Amino acid sequence: MPRQLFVTTALPYANGKPHIGHIMEYIQADVWVRFQRLLGNAAHFVCAEDAHGAPIMIAAEKAGKTPQQFIGEMQAARQQYLDGFHIGFDHWHTTESPENVELSQSIYRALRANELIEIRTIEQFYDPVKGMFLPDRYIKGTCPKCGAKDQYGDNCEVCGTTYAPTDLKDPYSVLTGARPELRTSEHYFFRLSDARCVDFLKGWTAGRNRHGEPHLQPEVYAKTQEWLGEGGRGLADWDISRDAPYFGIPIPDTADKFFYVWLDAPIGYLASLKSYFDSGKALARGEGRSYEEFIGSPEVEQVHFIGKDIVYFHTLFWPAMLHFSGRKVPDNVFVHGFITVSGEKMSKSRGTGIDPLRYLQLGMNPEWFRYYVAAKLNAHVEDIDFNPDDFIARVNSDLVGKYVNIASRAASFLVRQFDGRLAASADPSGAPAGSLAVALASADDIAAYFEGREYGKALREIMRIADFANEHFDKHKPWELAKDPAQRELLHAVCSDVMRCFRALTIYLSPVLPVTAERVARELFGLQRPFTWADLRSPLESIAPYKHLMTRVEAKQLDALFEPPAAVEEKTMPGGQPVGETVTIDDFARLDLRVAKIVNAEAIEGSDKLLKLTLDAGEGRHRTVFAGIKSAYRPEALVGKLTVMVANLAPRKMKFGVSEGMVLAASHADEKKHPGIFLLEPHAGAQPGMRVK
Repeated sequence: MPRQLFVTTALPYANGKPHIGHIMEYIQADVWVRFQRLLGNAAHFVCAEDAHGAPIMIAAEKAGKTPQQFIGEMQAARQQYLDGFHIGFDHWHTTESPENVELSQSIYRALRANELIEIRTIEQFYDPVKGMFLPDRYIKGTCPKCGAKDQYGDNCEVCGTTYAPTDLKDPYSVLTGARPELRTSEHYFFRLSDARCVDFLKGWTAGRNRHGEPHLQPEVYAKTQEWLGEGGRGLADWDISRDAPYFGIPIPDTADKFFYVWLDAPIGYLASLKSYFDSGKALARGEGRSYEEFIGSPEVEQVHFIGKDIVYFHTLFWPAMLHFSGRKVPDNVFVHGFITVSGEKMSKSRGTGIDPLRYLQLGMNPEWFRYYVAAKLNAHVEDIDFNPDDFIARVNSDLVGKYVNIASRAASFLVRQFDGRLAASADPSGAPAGSLAVALASADDIAAYFEGREYGKALREIMRIADFANEHFDKHKPWELAKDPAQRELLHAVCSDVMRCFRALTIYLSPVLPVTAERVARELFGLQRPFTWADLRSPLESIAPYKHLMTRVEAKQLDALFEPPAAVEEKTMPGGQPVGETVTIDDFARLDLRVAKIVNAEAIEGSDKLLKLTLDAGEGRHRTVFAGIKSAYRPEALVGKLTVMVANLAPRKMKFGVSEGMVLAASHADEKKHPGIFLLEPHAGAQPGMRVK
């Protein structure tokens, strides 16, 4: 019987655009779901916006919008990322939904009936100006251990100490600057330390799913045992309530209490699944049961893909909440590491990262990125690194030099010499021969690798087969066989064999390269449906003429992906861009513009846009800034000149090094009609370090 799967990724918080870490997680889950469907299993793949909490309430207020308007815009903007990277969710919902209200309140009532909810009076900081209790991240003060100023209310970013907000010296509200007051409030706690929860979690974390596989990876299991502690004494009860004003789901039978966002966020998985069923989309995928029938069915497997930063919630709170409210618990929680860039941790403040939307806007093939990420992923909780040079080499070598190369060469001989017809199998019994035999011999291993999320191993095995097929083709030298009429049968057999091998490779790669695989199935093999695993051994008698499948990555595309904006455009010239939205003097004051002297300038090998500038901004040290002005200036002509730089721009990790600011320049909006970049240059008498204001 086909497996019945309910698969999710972590719900992204709806206060910012997706980053490349989100895309990595979506790709990992999407590849696994597509592989399950390739085998004929029924997989329902859903997600949602994590829409509640104080940060969204405050961000919406600052934007002059309701929280619902704010998260609606975020949800609408997210689709271009999902479509752009071929992420095939069946349904995308939001935790700000009737389904989530119903399910969250129902689960809470069941936990309360099970005597696992307790009301306690606690002390916490209150902002008397804003009129609200403050979450930890909205309180700052002086670290009680090292004395560092402006540290958040939960931990010090200087010495790493964790503490309660009440431990801070000289605390103040991030929202208003007011000194917070200690006030008491009744809060609702989920009694995770209850012996029943402890016993259940010890069993579930060590347990296995219906296929005999552990619920958790070994390293994740080990971490949960640390948290559980000896006899479960490591577990603390969980504060699941927040006081009004708060953007969230009301707690039943209270007037001013709301569920803490982390209670209703994972319930959003169920809410999204329910919305998916109620919308009719599940029926369109062939699922005839209702949501209640489906989720209550014992053969349905519940699988979550998450990052290592949210393991505690998904391996302790979440299964305990489900179990003690009488619901199905997860069969697997698959945890992955983070993605780094050239060895640097992703950081918005430091400017080290990849903007996925910029990747798409540059016209870079999303399947390049899908392949590169998949080639680095495995079943462990390990960080993976995006290295630009490695990205170029791996994509060009594997996808173009090995995989696509097979079809582009063999198809031309088959079409020109044999009208696209393939030779019969070399073995009268019908057994495959040559490179196809090698490809089919690895089918079980490749399937096991994909099933176990060992994508890197799967792709290495696929590329080993591609190497064999190319070597098999080259060894027989079809370009010479084609000149000898006596060798026509051998030419036909060799080209047919490697073309059948190419089809097998495409089937194997289809979870990773879904668009390319669909094109191959339709354009080359005339198949009007997606490939299935059974197609590995189905007959293949003819092909259509080959159409170009994939281009190579170019270094200049990576340069463009990582380089900062080339210039600040002139906005009031005729034919230029319209003036931007109005800002306040406070907005402008946030920019620290300084006069800087260009001490040195040099071209960068491998970049056709960037110059490397060494700047003296009067700090007693030099800064390195990469500027996209190579088309307008010779490096030697810039040395000794003064210019203006943004001095408080976050450093940005680039392919060629770290850029520590940005120089200002003007250009026309339509640079094709009005070429030219003009570096801003202060009048004589200005000195390095002077502030521009």
